[in-house]
Amino acid sequence: MARIVVALGGNALLRRGEKLTASNQRRNAQIAAEALAPLVADHELVITHGNGPQVGLLALQEEAYPGEDAPLDVLGAETEGMIGYMIEQELGNLVPLEKPIATILTMVEVSADDPAFKDPTKFIGKVYDEAQAKQEAAAKGWTVKADGKFWRRVVPSPSPLRIFELQPIRWLLEKGAVVIAAGGGGIPTMYKPGATRQLIGVECVVDKDRASALLAREIGADVFVCATDADAVYLGWGTPEQRAIRTVSPDEIDPRAFPAGSMGPKVEAAQEFARLTGGKAVICALADVGAAIRGEKGTTIWREAGAAEFHA
Repeated sequence: MARIVVALGGNALLRRGEKLTASNQRRNAQIAAEALAPLVADHELVITHGNGPQVGLLALQEEAYPGEDAPLDVLGAETEGMIGYMIEQELGNLVPLEKPIATILTMVEVSADDPAFKDPTKFIGKVYDEAQAKQEAAAKGWTVKADGKFWRRVVPSPSPLRIFELQPIRWLLEKGAVVIAAGGGGIPTMYKPGATRQLIGVECVVDKDRASALLAREIGADVFVCATDADAVYLGWGTPEQRAIRTVSPDEIDPRAFPAGSMGPKVEAAQEFARLTGGKAVICALADVGAAIRGEKGTTIWREAGAAEFHA
């Protein structure tokens, strides 16, 4: 029995261009549950998830009410509950009734000195065309950047330093539970400067893949999976020479060769997990999770692989 952490990309729960409705998210949670349910019988499973579209929607909803807007840490906590509930319920509809499933609100520590606060890169919220995005940025003080053919708001995404709920997560796994944790990269927190052990929330969104990789390392996972909307990591993406990597060692792949706002963090998180633990890190499409863990699909990064081998 392997211990597996599966990080669901935000697009696994809300696809690009879809409206931010509960019914759309529910349908995608059902699809995610169908992909993950076969793992439950034979493995210990921890599920993490993105929250970019959802936390962006909540931020827009906050603007409809006068007064102080809720900060991103509070909105992140809300999305952990909402998305965790949907995944928990849909997965519970597919696995045996006696299989426990639990969602853990997860706080993650970040540093005030992280350079990410000077260079926002994390996409949140709905998509716009360029003119709309720049209009929203001017009106609301946002930073916006291109996300493929669309434009979106970006916020700081500092590196995770510590996951505070590791012990209860371990306890639940030891009792045979499927655990949903570190949603949206966790609730961003830091210790208040000059105070003694006083945690405060932080206006940012922690990268989900980096937080998930940290969680996977800390709980001794055997396999770390980034499930996304791409079926593998490609060299030369978008060119006639593009090739899907099948296996590669962590020292033979460079995260800087991939987009910083999408595949880059996934490659970096997978690379770091494989290098530090000796376990396998897999990047694949959600529907291919089972096959990718067996090495049949997706991209596997691990120490025993050498130079990149490619899918036929």
